[in-house]
Amino acid sequence: MTFETISRRGILGAFAATTVAAAPVMANAFGLMRGAGDIRRIRMYSGRTGESIDTVYWVDGKYIRDALNEINVFMRDWRTGQVIGIDPRTVDIAAASHRLLQTNEPYMMLSGYRSPKTNAMLRSRSSGVARNSLHMVGKAADLRLKSRSVGQMYKAAAACRAGGVGKYSRSNFVHMDCGPVRHWGA
Repeated sequence: MTFETISRRGILGAFAATTVAAAPVMANAFGLMRGAGDIRRIRMYSGRTGESIDTVYWVDGKYIRDALNEINVFMRDWRTGQVIGIDPRTVDIAAASHRLLQTNEPYMMLSGYRSPKTNAMLRSRSSGVARNSLHMVGKAADLRLKSRSVGQMYKAAAACRAGGVGKYSRSNFVHMDCGPVRHWGA
């Protein structure tokens, strides 16, 4: 293979593979995201509320409290209006995955925090909703991108090796959480 036949995608794939192979496991799972730079940014919108967020929430090794508060409100249970603290590690996983996908399109957030009441209602309608969902403790998000497939999003989130990643192809979204590293729906 000559240098001319190596595509940009091939080089990025090789870089991603070495990054993933070198990525630490759970004890230091967020090391991959530290390599993303000194600034972390999240961009999302909600089709349910019509709201959007585009904020830098981490600079020079520190979370920005006001930005995290803004994220907490944005990711609230839109059915009840309840707001809790979203675990910043969930936002880190979403932001790192977004960077790996190399898109400027904001995520569409389908679900962030879910109150126990909302979770029970959704569970009564679908077998795919966990009884003890991490959504109920602010540690999960269900996200979609128009410009990327569920498979691409799933692979990017899984490459972070930093939490749970679920692929829901029929419903066209990926679940990302900061719980134990695990995968489903592949």
